[in-house]
Amino acid sequence: MLTVRHVGVWTLVSLLGTLDVMTAVLPAQADEQRDLFGGVSCAVGGCEVRAEVQGGRAAGVGRQPSARSQRGLSWRGRSASSGRPTIKSDGWEFDLGEGMGILPRFDGEKPKKSKTKHKRKVSVEAVARRAVEKLTLPKPVIRTSPDEDDVQVVGVPTWMWVQRSTWVPVTQTAEVPGLTVTATARPHRAVWSMGEGGAVTCTGPGTPYSGKFRPEEQSPDCGYTYRMSSLAEPGRKFAVSVQVGWDVEWHGGGRAGRVPGLVIAAERPIEVDEVQAVVVR
Repeated sequence: MLTVRHVGVWTLVSLLGTLDVMTAVLPAQADEQRDLFGGVSCAVGGCEVRAEVQGGRAAGVGRQPSARSQRGLSWRGRSASSGRPTIKSDGWEFDLGEGMGILPRFDGEKPKKSKTKHKRKVSVEAVARRAVEKLTLPKPVIRTSPDEDDVQVVGVPTWMWVQRSTWVPVTQTAEVPGLTVTATARPHRAVWSMGEGGAVTCTGPGTPYSGKFRPEEQSPDCGYTYRMSSLAEPGRKFAVSVQVGWDVEWHGGGRAGRVPGLVIAAERPIEVDEVQAVVVR
């Protein structure tokens, strides 16, 4: 059985010359195991494949314009009921105006299938890393009592805390087809550097001072008492900083993990002075 495939016009011209030589030497085998010979002829508007039984009538297959497409061409041939050989086409369309033609092909020549590229599977850990990298942790805001804009007093307890709006969990999600991983970061520790060489580690944000506490009372969870003045420091102030540590937990795809050690820091100047008692007699 003959079918067709797309080729360029110049390839077709070369083929036709070869086909004329082949048909003069070897008979072609068509339907009903009959000996056939013939050729292919093309002109503007159509092509025709002809095969003849030696000593019999020709079975023609024409390539003519089709009503279903202005550009397309369809095959037509004689019915096999007449006892004549019938050559069938795979019906591929072509346009001679664009330099395309047809090439006969024997059945059994199947086109090669393109190999499907397998997508590389993304690991759960890789997606978890993306989720962690998307986290935007807030910068801590330093608060003190006496107020950070006022003067701290040597020997008087200073209360420190991190503003509550910057001490909240943060969540992000990363996705790939078929897999979702969620990462949640939580603050768990604040390490304060007080500027005169002292340091304080607090396991929470600290307690804000309020009127329910006595002025001389120390913070229940995050406080410091200065021992010296800052007047000898550049700008007459200490550089006070806080580093907030965050732990990240992630889960997804039936897996879970933990990423410790993320740190966000903030710094501000704090003035510390001494108060001298004056005795009046």
